[in-house]
Amino acid sequence: MSLLKTIDPAPTGTPTESKAAPERLISGDPAFKTWAQDDSRGGTVRTGVWEATPGETRSIKGETFEFCHILQGVVEIAEDGGETRTYRAGDSFVMKPGFTGIWRTIETVRKIYVVVA
Repeated sequence: MSLLKTIDPAPTGTPTESKAAPERLISGDPAFKTWAQDDSRGGTVRTGVWEATPGETRSIKGETFEFCHILQGVVEIAEDGGETRTYRAGDSFVMKPGFTGIWRTIETVRKIYVVVA
């Protein structure tokens, strides 16, 4: 087993599809697709590609750390008690444990993610 994993930014497999949980939906009807590509350390480290259509949801990280690299689209993230930031294709950011805020997908977004729980 190789310890080097390449993440495919344009996966062709069938994604897992979902919708926003009712208690997290703020506006719109965003749909999500997830192409999980790696699951390590008993599921505590997950990597893959995620896509969302326009809409607004509540983001709550809890004890989770998430690195994101935007491949396409535009999002605005408004941290509770903080500023609103806009991210586009080519941008990267981290949501640290304890993060809470609003995730607004302005244009369908696709990102590479690394989640550490």
